[in-house]
Amino acid sequence: MGKLIINEWVKIFRRPGTYVMIGMVILFILGFAGISKYGELNTAPVDNANWKENLITQIENDKQTLSRNGNTNSNYQMYLEREIAIKEYQLENELAPQLEVHVWSFVNNAQAAISIAGLFTIIIAAGIVASEFSWGTVKLLLIRPISRSKILLSKYLTVGLFGLLLLMIIYTLSALVGVLLFGLPSSEVPHLAYVNGEVVERNIALHLIGQYFLGSIDILMIATMAFMISAVFRNSSLAIGISLFLFFTGGTATMLLASKFEWTKYFLFANTNLSVYFDGVPPIEGMTLTFSIILLLIYFLVFHLLAFSVFRKRDVSA
Repeated sequence: MGKLIINEWVKIFRRPGTYVMIGMVILFILGFAGISKYGELNTAPVDNANWKENLITQIENDKQTLSRNGNTNSNYQMYLEREIAIKEYQLENELAPQLEVHVWSFVNNAQAAISIAGLFTIIIAAGIVASEFSWGTVKLLLIRPISRSKILLSKYLTVGLFGLLLLMIIYTLSALVGVLLFGLPSSEVPHLAYVNGEVVERNIALHLIGQYFLGSIDILMIATMAFMISAVFRNSSLAIGISLFLFFTGGTATMLLASKFEWTKYFLFANTNLSVYFDGVPPIEGMTLTFSIILLLIYFLVFHLLAFSVFRKRDVSA
């Protein structure tokens, strides 16, 4: 299996387009850093001396809103309770809201680049199988004394590794650039999470790593879909078209439907954002982390079942 993955990895990096993709991700981070630094230099510092009074006012407003409207929507109630608990924790522990721009705030904002990494990962996934048929190299691949399942699995693992590489580039480069341009925070900056009705402090660097991986789940699922379409229909254009359309519109369409129909919770895109179970509220009342993970596994298995079953039985003699 290792040699198969290395072979697929070499194929990907023989294409000039791969280096263009990586270069565009790097340029996005550098450009985003430049814009952020320019904005910092041209923005007057915000006075944070009255942060306690401001938090007290916000807490009172949130409590009034909760008493008026909280009972009408359990998700909204969860959101308000979380906001109140975190603000009260900041007051009790003398943790002023962070207004300065530093390396970790930049790394957090650089998550916008994950969408670009997702776009390129989907393109690789959509072409990694279909291109073998369009180029006529699939016969040379299948005459080896290796099962078709292993060949297809090596291709999928290569797609996953490519996506992971882009994710690591984004996080590492944004951290390095953030340190150089914005520096370290002047004081410790823990992330405040609301877990089981309590506020807990978490290491900001580890939290952001988790956020990056949680933010890439939808990319993994859509790339898996693109991989399945590529294996089933042998058409990279079809795989790219359908996958990118769903990538850019699936989440928005699902959220619009979720406000009216409870059955939307069974849609793929209603479950890809697992971060809402750690720092937010689920899109539909009654959804849980276990429910979303089970739904994602079902979709994941169905995509692979279609891809592997069709690829194993496909006749390539013609």
